[in-house]
Amino acid sequence: MIELFHIGKQYQKPFWALSDVSLRIKDGDFYFVTGPSGSGKTTLLKTIFRELLPTEGQILINGINILRIPESKIYRLRRRMGIVFQDFRLMFHRTVFENVAVPLQVIGVPRKEIRRRVFATLQKVNLHQKMWELPARLSYGEQQRVAIARAVVNNPEIILADEPTGNLDPELAFEIISLFKDINKQGATVIIGSHDRELIRHFGDNILFLQKGKIVGKEGRA
Repeated sequence: MIELFHIGKQYQKPFWALSDVSLRIKDGDFYFVTGPSGSGKTTLLKTIFRELLPTEGQILINGINILRIPESKIYRLRRRMGIVFQDFRLMFHRTVFENVAVPLQVIGVPRKEIRRRVFATLQKVNLHQKMWELPARLSYGEQQRVAIARAVVNNPEIILADEPTGNLDPELAFEIISLFKDINKQGATVIIGSHDRELIRHFGDNILFLQKGKIVGKEGRA
């Protein structure tokens, strides 16, 4: 379970990127976080990942206050998470296979098991035939799927995705969110930041509306 208590984030006084955000996300939930540009979607996701420290408040994941975890042990938290960044953060000097393998290499998975799991994950995103290509040779949508494969290859408990369908055509955007839905059905908690109203209307089980850093509405079907 992910619990946020009165989270506030201030980059520069007197402006608050997040203000008094309290939220409880149960294990296995599928959440959209939405709102206009600058509403705080990315900041919220980065605080859950602890890429950013909030100015005030607490964040608990499975009862553990993640703000008290020493920097030297943050890797233990992030091993349980899969992150799809808005800018993908792919390594363009490495092949698709090598990009997706990184999370497994970091935790010392045997080489034979890495090959098996990376290939199986690339099959899920329909990129197994391009696993030896460099990312620069792929389309934007294919690069997006590489980023998703890297995020899910370690079977994380929590997946955070920041605008994962940005700049994609509607058909491919639906395909990407459907992929997240399939991952969610396997037990992962999925939180997606998005401004795409059509996708949210079609797929949104739980929806959090942000505006100027504050929660202005919630919807839940789960």
